[in-house]
Amino acid sequence: MSAEATNPATPGPVTGPAARWRARIDLRRLGRAALLGPAARDRLPDAIGHVAEAHRAHHPDADLEPLRRAWVLAESSHRGQMRKSGEPYITHPLAVTLILAELGAETTTLTASLLHDTVEDTDVTLDQVGEEFGAEVRYIVDGVTKLEKVDYGAAAEPETFRKMLKATGSDVRVMSIKLADRLHNMRTLGVMRPEKQARIAKVTRDVLIPLAERLGVQALKTELEDLVFAILHPEEYEHTRELIVDNASRADDPLAEIADEVRGVLRDADIPAEVVIRPRHFVSVHRVARKRGQLRGADFGRLLVLVNEDADCYGVLGELHTCLTPVVSEFKDFIAVPKFNLYQSLHTAVARPDGQVAEVLIRTHQMHKVAEAGVIALGNPYAPPSAEPVDGEREDPTRPGWLSRLLDWQEAAPDPDTFWSVLREDLAQDREITVFRPDGGTLGLPDGATCVDAAYAQYGEDAHACIGARVNGRLATLSTVLRDGDTVQLLMGQDPASEPSREWLEHAHTPAARIAIQRWIATHPSHEEPLEADETAEREVTPRAAAEATFADGPALRPGGAEVLVDQPGATARLAGCCTPVPPDDITGFAVRGGVVTVHRVECAAVARMTQAGRTEVGVRWGETAGCRVTLFAESFGRPHLLADLTEAMALEGAEIVSATVEPPSQQRVRHSYTVELPDAALLPALMRAMRNVPGVYDVGRAQTTNA
Repeated sequence: MSAEATNPATPGPVTGPAARWRARIDLRRLGRAALLGPAARDRLPDAIGHVAEAHRAHHPDADLEPLRRAWVLAESSHRGQMRKSGEPYITHPLAVTLILAELGAETTTLTASLLHDTVEDTDVTLDQVGEEFGAEVRYIVDGVTKLEKVDYGAAAEPETFRKMLKATGSDVRVMSIKLADRLHNMRTLGVMRPEKQARIAKVTRDVLIPLAERLGVQALKTELEDLVFAILHPEEYEHTRELIVDNASRADDPLAEIADEVRGVLRDADIPAEVVIRPRHFVSVHRVARKRGQLRGADFGRLLVLVNEDADCYGVLGELHTCLTPVVSEFKDFIAVPKFNLYQSLHTAVARPDGQVAEVLIRTHQMHKVAEAGVIALGNPYAPPSAEPVDGEREDPTRPGWLSRLLDWQEAAPDPDTFWSVLREDLAQDREITVFRPDGGTLGLPDGATCVDAAYAQYGEDAHACIGARVNGRLATLSTVLRDGDTVQLLMGQDPASEPSREWLEHAHTPAARIAIQRWIATHPSHEEPLEADETAEREVTPRAAAEATFADGPALRPGGAEVLVDQPGATARLAGCCTPVPPDDITGFAVRGGVVTVHRVECAAVARMTQAGRTEVGVRWGETAGCRVTLFAESFGRPHLLADLTEAMALEGAEIVSATVEPPSQQRVRHSYTVELPDAALLPALMRAMRNVPGVYDVGRAQTTNA
């Protein structure tokens, strides 16, 4: 049940083009009586006439012969089959086709829709469909045909959706039929057991409704939402229905009064426009009630202003904001920046002195058609382009970015369960951002995506070689969250055997990125062995770089100019490689083998581990000498002459490099480790600043373990 079917606040008849369009797409009025007419249940002589009439309303010159032949084949094939409701089965493909005809689908879609269950439920074969109706119809029918449970078992449903999505990637009309099919099934779900109703409603909520949103088919999406709402949340649905009925009994209608005021403003401005009151559907009323608490009369609907030209939309906006009181925070321009699902409209709101606020949608008639029917309203999206492009259409609507991304990652999903769970998670991300590449191209990503996601969206598994990024011209880590409109340059290494970092999983939000990284990790298990606490303190600098560990075992760890005094007679001090303390760091010590005391910075993670293990601390302190020896690491993007520039910058700060190690670029980023001697420990901050200022270097730090 839908808001427009039950909301008594629905305004009276509207005249003009808007009324004709609204009548054609008002799916809620098309019940079984409209389909069957007065004929008995076992006789359907005029049924196809409803489809033909609706089709001709959108396509006056359409050839109806394919529909007639498809009807003959479908009716004869399904003859004798009954639905669980007791109706002849042919009523289902007819109802699905009528839904699509009302939305403006072209003839090929309607032909395939009439036949969409013949291959699945009758003896008709795909080859017969192809011979009779052509390759396009055959492909679409194949795309919506379910896989058999006897062959796939529990995986039948996810594998059917995987098959359907792949077919949609080549012909978006496949998903149009599936959505209309699910809508009619949801309308007639009352004959099913409650537990089966709930299961179907949940899949509809998690998969079909997000797909309808992405394809822009709002007329289907809103009714599906209401039907799911009624099944899964019956008490809240009933409460919402009561709110709508109570509002309809009001003596006054503030929304109608505001609509009259808007009409007067536009009439005085000489802007041809139609102002229509659009009642909110049940789920929309429920959401507004949760957001605002007590609802007022204007909250139960919105005003729709329809004009002829794009420029008129902005003219209407200017008049409303000049003559009425605008709620500026509610303004959104989806004409200049359309949504990823083809939607275009201006959104604003105006307020009355009594505090009533009315939301206003402003769009052209063509934008309205696309807003309601999405890709279905585009006719045959694969026909050669006409000389005059249709107002409101965007380029390549048949393969939007979200669908391309979905198709890319679904092939890498290792099993049906992973595909099914990741699909639901992916579709739950209902806002998309657009980021720009330096070459002028764009990437469509879900809200919250990072540079990691951008890398895998652009390069697929070649993104394993990504070593960094520039966002809006500035160096950024791969964990950086992107915003709508950012420009992202991804910096790639040259080694084909490059490896992703396991840390990237924490920053990957898209299925494509997560699956690619997980596949690599699954085929490259880690062989690292844990170390004892005292061995860690002596041997480990960072867990990621074996190069730094070589410093910890070698003579470079002996104190340089910095003298350390130990409160333990006969003991020798050794600066720990895990944190490389230098004056004036706060330090502590722990005795290890051979009468040696390792000296750590107090905040070193190894100190906490050894204290928890019951190790006794040894008092240590700095002597009088000011010089020091310290190990530093730097992370950078690879570029020519980087090493020369970096060592020159260090030398200018008075640092004497005792030893250095540079990892190969197969580690994604270039990592450097330097053990240096400074004549004065106070020079260390300036040295680190100078290293960071070298172009391409994005991180410099004191070597220390990150293990807790």
